[in-house]
Amino acid sequence: MIALAVSMGTLLAWALVAARLTRWSITAPVALTAAGVALTAGPHALVRIGLTTLDAEHAVEIILAVLLFTDATEVPGGVFRAQRGLLIRLLVLALPLSLLTATLVGGLLFPFNWWLAALFAAVTVPVDLAPAAELIRDTRLPSWLRGVLTVESGLNDGIVAPVFLLCLAGVETHGASPGPASDSVGHAFEQLLWAAVAGALVGRPGGWLLRRAWRVRWTTPAAIRLGLLALPLLAYAVAGVLHGNGFVAAFVAGLFVRRDVPSLPPKVLTLVEDAGTLMSLALWFVFGQLVTQAFTGEFDARVVAYAVLTLTVVRAGPVLLCLIGTELDLTDRLVLAWLGPRGLASIVFGLLAFIGLAPADPHAADLVGQVMTMTVLVSLALHGLSYGPLAARYAQARARATEQA
Repeated sequence: MIALAVSMGTLLAWALVAARLTRWSITAPVALTAAGVALTAGPHALVRIGLTTLDAEHAVEIILAVLLFTDATEVPGGVFRAQRGLLIRLLVLALPLSLLTATLVGGLLFPFNWWLAALFAAVTVPVDLAPAAELIRDTRLPSWLRGVLTVESGLNDGIVAPVFLLCLAGVETHGASPGPASDSVGHAFEQLLWAAVAGALVGRPGGWLLRRAWRVRWTTPAAIRLGLLALPLLAYAVAGVLHGNGFVAAFVAGLFVRRDVPSLPPKVLTLVEDAGTLMSLALWFVFGQLVTQAFTGEFDARVVAYAVLTLTVVRAGPVLLCLIGTELDLTDRLVLAWLGPRGLASIVFGLLAFIGLAPADPHAADLVGQVMTMTVLVSLALHGLSYGPLAARYAQARARATEQA
């Protein structure tokens, strides 16, 4: 209860002065992280959150389910159609290349287990705009660029989720201290299959029924908002009954529901979005405790090198390579290559990996936690502090190009 009171009190305090704090890049995630660090540091910490329990695992999975459902339903159709070629390059070509590059970097820096290196990649590669959230509202950047970044960050965590599950299963099977399941990878494939089935069973009829009910005026906008919030939780529960993965099922359900959203009342996703945002901010508070743990235990210096390389070379190299042959000029390519912040997706995947590995392989669990923590921390600094000057220089470059034309 202390953790809940403090985290929500911090959020309320930030909300009162959000406009002023934004000038110094102090967003809600930054404020909650700082509160988490301050209140969990020291031998007599005021707050201590248990992270290795089954309840904690379910809570993290449910939060991820709501977020993935929201991401899948919020994909702007106009942006996707207008920038289809560019998004295919980023999601179908650059994203797998980034995963492979991050795995190679992890395997070279930590030469003991390629499955663990692949898990590092799945945890740290997904892009999340939380560390630079104000960027999406910064009109100094063109709307097409902000739209592309929004779609990329919304879809890549759902695309990486199955990869994360397979890599985690691989570490559990082939790690230094393998668990009792000898075919964890095969079981993970089964989970993904049943997750897809559960998502389809919930998302397709759920979206259709809500659309039909609204069309014949059997329901109200407020009731539809509640119904949409129920869908990711229902998909998660059905997947559990079918022994599938709940958060993947929620993402699949969101993809099915997305086609029905335009026929529903305006701003119908507001409740789902706000619920996901509130729950995600609680995870940023938990992230503060992870920061405390990372710097009070045995810290591996190679983690810093991995984080820096992941945020620079691993992102920029594949993106620049895949943008060859497009009509974008060098400025646009460099901006897209640089703007790959890491945030909530990495925190959630890192937490799930930590919880899953801690009982059988504490060393691997601690290493994954350190890799995730350092990557997100460096991203908060690099992207959170650089997006403002970057947007200003981008606007100046565009102005000069316009004058010369």
